[in-house]
Amino acid sequence: MAGRLSPTTVTFGEQTLHIPDPAERENLAAFITHAVRLDPGAVIRLRRRGDRYVSAWAGTGFEALAVRTVVAELGTDDVTVLGDAVLAGLHGPGSAQPFPLGYAMDSAWRSALPPESGFVHIDDIPARMLVELAERGAELAQEHGSSHGPPASLLDQTVLTVSGAGEEVEVPMRVVFALAAMDFIPHGGEKTDSRRISVDEIVRVRAARTWLRLDARYGSVARRRGPAIPLLSH
Repeated sequence: MAGRLSPTTVTFGEQTLHIPDPAERENLAAFITHAVRLDPGAVIRLRRRGDRYVSAWAGTGFEALAVRTVVAELGTDDVTVLGDAVLAGLHGPGSAQPFPLGYAMDSAWRSALPPESGFVHIDDIPARMLVELAERGAELAQEHGSSHGPPASLLDQTVLTVSGAGEEVEVPMRVVFALAAMDFIPHGGEKTDSRRISVDEIVRVRAARTWLRLDARYGSVARRRGPAIPLLSH
C-alpha cells in the first residue's frame, strides 16, 4: 500500500541540507529571514566550507553581499536555491534530518564571491559607532530619498576610513547599511538601537586586494573595493 511522502522525501534534481543542531538551524533561519525581508524573492547560495561547515550567501540590495557560516552538511559543493525553500525546510517537521532545498537556481546568482583567503586584518571598530552611522544615514535617506530608496550619493559616501597593516580602507555607507539591515550586531531589543549595543562589541575590518569585509558577531558583509560587484554567474 502506498504511503504518503514524508517531509524529508527528496525527488530527482533536488539537493539536501542537514543541520542536526537546532541552534545552528535557528542561526541560519535568522540570516535567511533578514535576507528575505530585504528581497522577498531572495536566492541563497550555499557552499561547503571544509568538512563541517556550510556558508550561506545572500544579496542585500546595497551592492554588498552577506554571509553566515553554520555547522552543516550540504549534499553538493555549491548550489543556489530560493530563500523561502530553505526556510520551509528549516521550519518543517523533518528539519532535524536532511531536507530538500528544491531545485537549483544557479543562474539566478549573478555576483562574484570574494576569495576565501587573502584577507588581512586592518583594525577593529566599535559596533555601536557603525549602528550610529546607519541610524544617521537612515534619517538622511528619509529626508532626501525617493520611492526608489536612498540616493546613490548617500550610499556611495565614505563614512569611515580605517588604517592598519599598511592599508587604508574606505568604508562606504552601503556596507554600513547592509551590516545593519542583516542584524549582524547583537543588541538588547527587537529593533536595533545603538544605545543598546555594548561598548565592548566590535566589528572587525578586513581587506583583500579587491575586497572589503566587515566581520560582526552574527555574520559578515563584503563588497568589492572600487566598482560595483560584477555580474558573473560564478
